[in-house]
Amino acid sequence: MPKNVLFIMCDQLRWDYLSCTGHPHLHTPNIDALAARGVLFDRAYVQSPICGPSRMSFYTGRYVSSHGSTWNGIPLKVGEMTLGDHLRPLGVRTALCGKTHMTADIEGLRRLGLSLDSEIGVLISECGFEPYERDDGLHPDGGPYARNAAYDAHMKERGWADKNPWHTVSNSAEDADGNILSGWFLDHADKPARAADEESETPYITGRAMDFIREAGDKSWCLHLSYIKPHWPYIVPAPYHDIYGPESHLNPVRSAEEKRDPHPVYGAFMEERVSRAFSDDTARTRVLTAYMGLIKQLDDQIGRLMTFVEAQGIADETMIVFTSDHGDYLGDHWMGEKELFHDPSARIPLIVVDPSLEADATRGVTSSALVEAIDVVPTILDYFGGASVPHIIEGRSLIPVLHGKADKLRDFAVSEYDYAQRDVRKRLGVEVKDAKLTMLFDGRWKYIFAEGFRPMLFDLKADPDELTDLGADPAHAPVIARMERLFFDWARRTSQRTTISDAQIAGKDATIGEAQAGILIGYRNEDELREVLAAAARGEK
Repeated sequence: MPKNVLFIMCDQLRWDYLSCTGHPHLHTPNIDALAARGVLFDRAYVQSPICGPSRMSFYTGRYVSSHGSTWNGIPLKVGEMTLGDHLRPLGVRTALCGKTHMTADIEGLRRLGLSLDSEIGVLISECGFEPYERDDGLHPDGGPYARNAAYDAHMKERGWADKNPWHTVSNSAEDADGNILSGWFLDHADKPARAADEESETPYITGRAMDFIREAGDKSWCLHLSYIKPHWPYIVPAPYHDIYGPESHLNPVRSAEEKRDPHPVYGAFMEERVSRAFSDDTARTRVLTAYMGLIKQLDDQIGRLMTFVEAQGIADETMIVFTSDHGDYLGDHWMGEKELFHDPSARIPLIVVDPSLEADATRGVTSSALVEAIDVVPTILDYFGGASVPHIIEGRSLIPVLHGKADKLRDFAVSEYDYAQRDVRKRLGVEVKDAKLTMLFDGRWKYIFAEGFRPMLFDLKADPDELTDLGADPAHAPVIARMERLFFDWARRTSQRTTISDAQIAGKDATIGEAQAGILIGYRNEDELREVLAAAARGEK
């Protein structure tokens, strides 16, 4: 039987909003079942706490400063290798069902004479995936995101005549007088969406993934099933809209001290409209009711999908990767959305189910290894038997951990954020080139380098809720200096030489190669040249 991979990503799912990661009220038995069959990586971090850059790192296996797609809408350069580029030569069909947040490098395609609708143009424009069905889940009227015509047709078949059913049906409620109540407004988050459960986005895209698996036949495939929830708009169909009332909500993790004299960048983010909204307990309560309902709906659909996989007889050949592109502050630290590096934002759930016999010893294990989003690509490549390419892929395969042969992969995790396009930058008076933040986390100390400002520092051993910033404390100067050295060492890595590996360079004798090519630099006469070439022929230095 051929090997397959089901690479499942949720959008804006916090690491701690699953029962297997510790939420006391939100029960997710189907996702928990994946954790029981595989390894739950408890300390996994994204390469950027926002959709586009995070996903580009997931798909390339490279850090944000390596692939260059630093914010939503900034294209991934033509020429960046992605998961599909690594898998297609191995005969693996690599397809997308759902969201990528990819923006095509139109100028790069045009410069190379590639048509956007050509076979290679499509692959380059879709992060290397065959777009079985692309659906980024952002279809407001007149917005910059393309509508999903297939979903519109699906809703029309269901009897909805609305011009934009994504907006007015799936992501809106309706009052007793027939008025449409848009799910974009947080005040409507606790109302049921007009769409029925089975026609809403999460069940729909699950069904499309099942269609792909049916059609794929007996050839190896890697399907990226990329859900667009529990990302906003925060609204969910019945019966999920009122399952989790205020009694099931966790109190926000925040303190008055955080507001007293915050780091300038953090303070500016706390003043964003979305942060002020989530600092209001009434709005937060409404959103949490929907957010938890959306996750419950996701879990039910994971159960539906796993039942289908079992029925197809492919469970024993299918690796499953379950994760999220980033978290959601949900009012923690006086913040809404994501974008900074507290654990609610930058830490993600990551479960990997390896069906091979070699992984039997670790089933149900929770690993404390520091892992990164960029580890997914080399793990999948390793599973399919592909060769390691560390000069291109900066992540590390998780297979040694899955097979019980390693319990540590790295000394620290890195995440980067470019806030140049945020109003925060303007309010701080920061130039575009300097609007950069970089986090290093070594398992205890979380250090954030902020260009033009003092660093931030959190001790997660003494302060697991990250309420006290030690970055201005002279007593912690030695820790800051050590973390700064780690950052400097990491920043000096070679990351752009992707066309030739270190091993290829190390295996060359440049001097002999030049001499054999007739480039004679430094030789005194022909006798010396003959002696050198003869020694090289004998394998001598």
